[in-house]
Amino acid sequence: MAYEIRSIPRDVAPAPAPGPAPGRAHGRGKLVAVSDLHVRYDENRDIVERLHPESDDDWLLIAGDVGEYTADIRWALALLSSRFAKVVWVPGNHELWTPNEDPVQLRGVARYEHLVGICRELGVVTPEDPYPVWKGEGGPVVIAPLFLLYDYSFRMPGLATKDAALAAAEEAGVVCTDEFFLHPDPYPTREDWCRARVTATEARLAAVPEGLPTILINHWPLVREPTRPLWHPEFALWCGTEASADWPRRFRATTVVYGHLHIPRLLICDGVPHQEVSLGYPREWRRRSTAPGRPVQILPATATAVSDPTGTPA
Repeated sequence: MAYEIRSIPRDVAPAPAPGPAPGRAHGRGKLVAVSDLHVRYDENRDIVERLHPESDDDWLLIAGDVGEYTADIRWALALLSSRFAKVVWVPGNHELWTPNEDPVQLRGVARYEHLVGICRELGVVTPEDPYPVWKGEGGPVVIAPLFLLYDYSFRMPGLATKDAALAAAEEAGVVCTDEFFLHPDPYPTREDWCRARVTATEARLAAVPEGLPTILINHWPLVREPTRPLWHPEFALWCGTEASADWPRRFRATTVVYGHLHIPRLLICDGVPHQEVSLGYPREWRRRSTAPGRPVQILPATATAVSDPTGTPA
């Protein structure tokens, strides 16, 4: 399957880190990304079955929402890890659901840890593993899979509290299914779990050597800007945390990879490319003119004209 190429403005295109990348020649392999495969849909499952790398050296980043059922998640990760040189996965909200029909009825942290265990059986990198370093073209760069959740801080203007924001969303007819199936056990709330994840992840990113740039992968956007086009702006409540707003610059991100919104595009925020790489539901991708499910090429990056620095799509 040919990869999707999104041209990045020359003034923000990732530059290689100083010095040679040891252990592997530049130009071998590509770093590509996809998210929101939702393989419980037969049409999406067919797309995943046809997903092959362009070369044996390619790495695949999966930014969450492979599926809801443990067996489906295992199937997709086993298939893709057998084809790509390395697969890096982060959980989305759908993986963290506990559907009544799933034989695995673990909740919250226990469910997440169970999925991490599956990944380790398959050799798939997770947010709990050492960050790998991409040494192909555009490297060396630290590949940092993140799991941050959300804390209801992406609120509508004038709403100072979570309760007020949730009430306004419900009045507008917007309630995320997470409220019924994504359990935070043993944390009291999802935002408590989010705070714990932010604290632990921030410490790990701070320990990355200063000379190395990063690529940050998280299911939810790290900044609020990508949520602006949502048809239902109240849904932003379930889309991230303000706590990560300065991370792309602070932790030297050459690119941020995310999903969740089902709005695939390249956005430049504060000089950093943010790549939304979702496949989405069949009813969504059928409306698009492009072939569905093509992984987005992250490295090597392709440069084009100068960017608009205001945070508009490139």
